[in-house]
Amino acid sequence: MAEDARYLQKIYDRRFGKTAAYRNRVWKVLTRSFFPRWIAPDSVVLDLGCGYGEFINHIVAREKLAMDLNPDAPKHLAPGVRFLEQDCSARWPITDGSIDVVFTSNFFEHLPDKGCLTRTLAQAFRCLKPGGRLVAIGPNIKYLPGLYWDFYDHHTILTEASLGEALEIGGFALETVVPRFLPYTLVDAPEYPLFFVRLYLAMPWLWWIQGRQFLVVARKPLD
Repeated sequence: MAEDARYLQKIYDRRFGKTAAYRNRVWKVLTRSFFPRWIAPDSVVLDLGCGYGEFINHIVAREKLAMDLNPDAPKHLAPGVRFLEQDCSARWPITDGSIDVVFTSNFFEHLPDKGCLTRTLAQAFRCLKPGGRLVAIGPNIKYLPGLYWDFYDHHTILTEASLGEALEIGGFALETVVPRFLPYTLVDAPEYPLFFVRLYLAMPWLWWIQGRQFLVVARKPLD
């Protein structure tokens, strides 16, 4: 565990240290302009693989939780965010049926294998309330045949279809599946004005030109 944590510290710092301020500004737009359609202000939300907290710090929610193995993560989390430092495929210290939304962005591809992903999805299903949602963003290998492997810690290959299948096998019902959503990465990418980010979100036809990441939203059935 300690060795994994040090490894994550090095990767996060090298990859995101220089762009942290811009990433925060982009995620502030995303959490204000796009994701509230699935996340009500009175929700209990878990950010799975929270990184530096770009999502969980900005989303409006009644209760916020963040899970990651990187021990540096709490330094970047806003006051009031409960941090869980643990392996996501092990049992979560969360009561059954107590979470409204599990959100994750650019995380599943870093899991070591699909068995780990299956166990993680099972924990999300257990902890979500009936009718609760899992919202997942991730690189879509369909549109990144070579670039996908430019990150050393990418292990698990996914498309919107394969993740959707895993979710349905795990008991979820698919609600929204978008094969192309956001561009691939903010790492070593131009820092566009935030106006362009808002414009991009408002024009879904642009997603089919620039989008390289899927968006999958699934619900835990009510019965």
